[in-house]
Amino acid sequence: MLRIFQSIFGTSAVKGNYPESLVKAAIERAVDGTDPWIRAVSGYKKKLRPAVIRSIDHVVALVDALPAPIDFSCGSAGNDPDPRVRAFFISLGEMRKLLASDRNLSEFQKGPGKETARIVAMLAMEKQETGTIGAELSGDIVIQDVPKMTVTFDGHRLVDPTGNEEETRHSLMRRAYDHLLSLALRRITLVKWEREDLSRHRSLLQAKFNMLEREGWGFDQAESTERPDIAGMEERLGQIESQLMELGGDDRMLEKYLEILIDVLDHPEEHLWAKPETIFLTRMGIKRSAAADDTTELNLNVLYNAEGRNLVTTLVALSGEELQGA
Repeated sequence: MLRIFQSIFGTSAVKGNYPESLVKAAIERAVDGTDPWIRAVSGYKKKLRPAVIRSIDHVVALVDALPAPIDFSCGSAGNDPDPRVRAFFISLGEMRKLLASDRNLSEFQKGPGKETARIVAMLAMEKQETGTIGAELSGDIVIQDVPKMTVTFDGHRLVDPTGNEEETRHSLMRRAYDHLLSLALRRITLVKWEREDLSRHRSLLQAKFNMLEREGWGFDQAESTERPDIAGMEERLGQIESQLMELGGDDRMLEKYLEILIDVLDHPEEHLWAKPETIFLTRMGIKRSAAADDTTELNLNVLYNAEGRNLVTTLVALSGEELQGA
């Protein structure tokens, strides 16, 4: 994960109205987070600026769309758990275990936040849906072999805990922006690897080709069943040269990396996005098609990225009294 350094999302991070200091910091953060050598490209700040602003707009909108925090209570302070949060866990014991073992929460409590009466964080988890066959009661009749869908949540973690909601939201904006940078970095790294592999292959093939030329192809080619495919080697060398030209020469690679960074930041909605999803779950985690007396309605916010990963996210609020009880 990218190192968290100077926060660029402060109290002025309102969509469409950013101080110049924020935009400049976001541009430099984008370069530091991918390839600092991009600064050698003439006019990199001017080229990055529109894409950076689009990404800031996007992450601000993503985080602003998150509903207000839900109280996270596992009964430790005598409060009944909110059924919406309770549905994310197998048991109250699992909820208490999260509060006792979550690394981000622990680190926050070791700092100035240890005296905070209320902590706001984003609860992130992975949703699993599994098809099963079971029995179901219809009136007084038990129906066997009924298809069911069981929904479970795992990998729970508390992200960016702070002493107030506004600060947590700003931290999440910064995290979302950093995630876009990490996706751009991965694409840049793949291009670097591809170019290095092609260069190595070209060098080996060229060395073999040169050796055969020096040897005059040998004196016993007529008898050999393994005649070198000179035409094939020449064709392959030409293909490698073409691929390297497409990637760019040494003097073009930094511009190529900047182009990749701009492409990601200029289309942030294609790389990181959220979708709402409503499901109805029984206490046993069975998914229903509609609301019923034995179900809890969950309005999920599902975060997706371009690499096929997704997380269910929701803001939660924890009281100091609850944490002491856990």
